Amino acid sequence: MKLLYYTFLLFPFILFAQNPDSNRSKKVVFIIVDGISYDQLQTASTPNIDRISKAGNLTEAYVGGIAEDYRKTPTISAVGYNSLLTGTWANKHNVYGNSIKKPNYSYPSIFRLYKDYNPKGTIGVFSSWLDNRTKLVGDGLDATDRIRVDYSYDGLEYDSINYPHDKYRNFMKLIDVHVAKEASKTILEKAPDISWVYLEYSDDIGHGYGDGPYFNAAVTFEDGLIGQIYDAVAQRQKNTNEDWLFVVTTDHGRSAKDGKHHGGQSARERSTWILTNKNNTNSYFKNETPAIVDIYPTITDFLEINVPKNIKRELDGVSLLKPISAVNLSAKIKKDTISVTWKALENQQEKAKIYISTTNLAATKGTDSYTYLGEVELAKESYKTAIKGIESNFYKVVLETKTTTLNYWINK
Repeated sequence: MKLLYYTFLLFPFILFAQNPDSNRSKKVVFIIVDGISYDQLQTASTPNIDRISKAGNLTEAYVGGIAEDYRKTPTISAVGYNSLLTGTWANKHNVYGNSIKKPNYSYPSIFRLYKDYNPKGTIGVFSSWLDNRTKLVGDGLDATDRIRVDYSYDGLEYDSINYPHDKYRNFMKLIDVHVAKEASKTILEKAPDISWVYLEYSDDIGHGYGDGPYFNAAVTFEDGLIGQIYDAVAQRQKNTNEDWLFVVTTDHGRSAKDGKHHGGQSARERSTWILTNKNNTNSYFKNETPAIVDIYPTITDFLEINVPKNIKRELDGVSLLKPISAVNLSAKIKKDTISVTWKALENQQEKAKIYISTTNLAATKGTDSYTYLGEVELAKESYKTAIKGIESNFYKVVLETKTTTLNYWINK
């Protein structure tokens, strides 16, 4: 009897030892450091990125949507930021340039989604560009349901007294220093649930000097700021009962000729990278080339947010942490027959369900109605069926498994 008593007494502690992260508060920081292509990351000295990738993981990635179809997206700064923030390409979020003329807030940012999931949660934006908070996140706007950023530090680019503008862009270098410093301080003292840090100086030097020693020095400089923010996260993890997801990426690459420009669809302009402190990334992260839109579902996965189905069916990315069943969904219609293809990754014996809709109400905050077409083994990587009676000039196709949701548009 005494042995049985001690067994029950120890049982909760055994469970805790098996699940050490089960009761830890989860936090996220993502950093966008501007305009560093993957090859340039290899050229410059980046000791902090190296030490983070050694503990976690680093992969080449891409921006710019799918160059061959409706998802083609300019490799321009604000466009890349919003692809991360919304988990969608420009055909949905509607930001095609740095003027940010008319973003479609129907596709909720990661901040809006988190606030809906946890109204008492806190978010932070620390940025070397004011428009990131006011236009992309839409702080206080009716269109974003008046989302409020709890901690912010931005707008310094308009302060020409403390940051006198010079042609060498040293004022922007100083702004990045202060943005990183404030982000680190706020993380240490306040620990927002999700924080975005944006650093600009590297792209300014790229435009001014192109490839070469000046740009390499700028990358090394930004690497130091990344390390400073990472140290704040590491200190929080050491001293508190918190589990932090730390992600660093860039918004675009650079032109092939001299590295001074970007915006097009060349391989180098599309070439980016994703760094994380987590070493449990999935096979998609390790074996494929992920995209900037994959960071959004990675954050929701880490925070264990139950994303509503209507939002999940619009996301153009997949998680980089949990197992992913398939990628690269495509579809076409010929006469009355639809053909759907994909690339199977994990759990290939799993069944995939195929749905179709003829509306795009999601673009105006509505919910589309889908027709179930059928079920197929994931390993077959293709599905074909007749769709008589569903005539339209526009279709949305969705593939769903237990772990993965993919979507594709057919526009006649």
